[in-house]
Amino acid sequence: MASSHPSETTPSPIAVAPSPPYFQPRSQTPAGVMKLVYWLKTKPEVLTLLLVLAIGSATGLAIVGFHGLVEFIHYLTLEVLMGAIGPWGDWTLAIVPILGGLAIGLMRWGWRDFGESNPTHQPPSLIQAAAKLVAASISLGTGASLGPEGPSVEAGASLGRSWSHWLRMSEDRRQLLLGAGAAAGLAAGFNAPIAAVFLAVELFLKTTFAASTVGFVLLAAVAGALITQVLLGWQPPFDLPVYDFRSFKELPLYVGLGGLASLVSQVLTQAIKLAERLFKGEVAWFQVPPLFRPILGGLSVGLAALLMPQVLGVGYETVEAILRNVSFDWQLLLLLLVVKLVMTALSLGSGLVGGIFAPAMFLGAALGAAYGQAVALVLPDAWLEIAAPPAYAMVGMAAVLASTVRAPLTAVMLLFELTRDYRIILPLMAAVGISVLLAERCQLKPLNLQQMGMPLARNEIQEILSTIPVTQAMETDPLFLPASLTLFEGLKLLSSQATHSGLVINPLGELVGVITLSDLNRALAKYHSPSEPVTLHQICSKALIYVYSHESLAVAIARLAGGGLHQLPVIDQCPPHAVLGLVRLEQITLTYELALSDRLQNQYLTKEPQDSQSAQQALPLPLAVPHQSLE
Repeated sequence: MASSHPSETTPSPIAVAPSPPYFQPRSQTPAGVMKLVYWLKTKPEVLTLLLVLAIGSATGLAIVGFHGLVEFIHYLTLEVLMGAIGPWGDWTLAIVPILGGLAIGLMRWGWRDFGESNPTHQPPSLIQAAAKLVAASISLGTGASLGPEGPSVEAGASLGRSWSHWLRMSEDRRQLLLGAGAAAGLAAGFNAPIAAVFLAVELFLKTTFAASTVGFVLLAAVAGALITQVLLGWQPPFDLPVYDFRSFKELPLYVGLGGLASLVSQVLTQAIKLAERLFKGEVAWFQVPPLFRPILGGLSVGLAALLMPQVLGVGYETVEAILRNVSFDWQLLLLLLVVKLVMTALSLGSGLVGGIFAPAMFLGAALGAAYGQAVALVLPDAWLEIAAPPAYAMVGMAAVLASTVRAPLTAVMLLFELTRDYRIILPLMAAVGISVLLAERCQLKPLNLQQMGMPLARNEIQEILSTIPVTQAMETDPLFLPASLTLFEGLKLLSSQATHSGLVINPLGELVGVITLSDLNRALAKYHSPSEPVTLHQICSKALIYVYSHESLAVAIARLAGGGLHQLPVIDQCPPHAVLGLVRLEQITLTYELALSDRLQNQYLTKEPQDSQSAQQALPLPLAVPHQSLE
């Protein structure tokens, strides 16, 4: 007999759904705070606005601390330490980057690359991001031939990625906050908020481009730049001279500079990749234990600095000297270019921490100044009035940077923002345009973000889709229509099949075009002469976008998004390139969700599940997520 005592009451079999995992306020939370939390959950735009402002402000504070730490380490090593050991001889200068490499080697050995490789797709913790910022401070403060922009961008991007992950936002919002943090990092580190927005759009957001998205990124860049300007003052990295523009007849010379800049950027890219392969042990005759790799990189920089101290560190002073037309002959400039390029590759490849923006601009300045001197020797003023070498140095900075990071708008806006001279725009755009075009034409794989010293814009959905062949989601029996069918025959077949479109093929089975009901209706409205039948070959759309059978669903999604389409023909990669089927967005979504389910089941079958909070945070969100949702 059941007891009537309350403590012995049988619990209800109905399970109570847990509260949403984004915000789980404790019972002691004041009622006012709880109301604010739940109100924010219903106002995603307000929540995103508060987040981008917080990310921008926090990034600005982090960059202020980063700059202060770099200067402090620079003071300790290159002033205090060198003041003590300098009297022993000039060779003691090499000790400083070696000590920096030793510190980085110990950090990498103890911290496992600061969260760069994460098999569970979790974002790096803020402690890991802070550790990497400290490592960058040590690298740059002790003379690594790298720049501070990459770590600045990574600091902001890590904040955005971590916070969006904690709040379990949709994939679009995660990318938005990552881009906003990256923009805040560059705006704070370079005092260039406009270029920072273009950087976020070109390298991080890419197809996620909307007016509201850019608005959020703008606000993050403003917040980051404002914090640094308040605390450090407004001071650009370079005190650039007034741009010296003589004649529009010079434009072909700037195009030539763009071609050379593309060549330099390609050599730099391949040198960095080669250095990475060397230090990772992928070359049999060069095997270095991980702990000693940064030490070897520091030793290389130190030895080069004994001969050419200009390559030590970020190099802003040398760049400014070139822009101020300090006496550098062209042979010295070319030597500086070669040595700096090699030291940058060795610094990045060995594991020292920093970015590639400053080295690319250093190389561009040296190249441009040498090019300007050579042009002046070949073409005397009597033939053509030519600008001074610093003008070519400024344009060369942007051209090398643009082709190295494949961000032409960022490079153009960065130099324009630093010079604030409209006359530089046309030469700048000409050189940057030809530089990027030639780099793309070479079809060499560019550096990824991690190789540039910036965070990878990880997209879990893309990673899953890239492993699935398009044939797995392909519909093998779409409506095929012979190209010789008449207008009325095609309309009859589409109507009988109750479908919106069909694939038009020739007798060999090759795709000729795509026909839709809208195409047929437009043709029918213009149809006047029954004696001259209109065939599907005449009216179908022949501007084809398709996907090959060996390509992945990630490629198919990119082409669907680029063309604003919902379906793509699948073509056999081998001649005669017959049509195999059709892949639709709905089927891609279903295939992705099935693959995700299989992956999660395998995780639970092969290992103990983590705690529920970590497991929920590790899940990629569904593919078809509305842009405005916060999940």
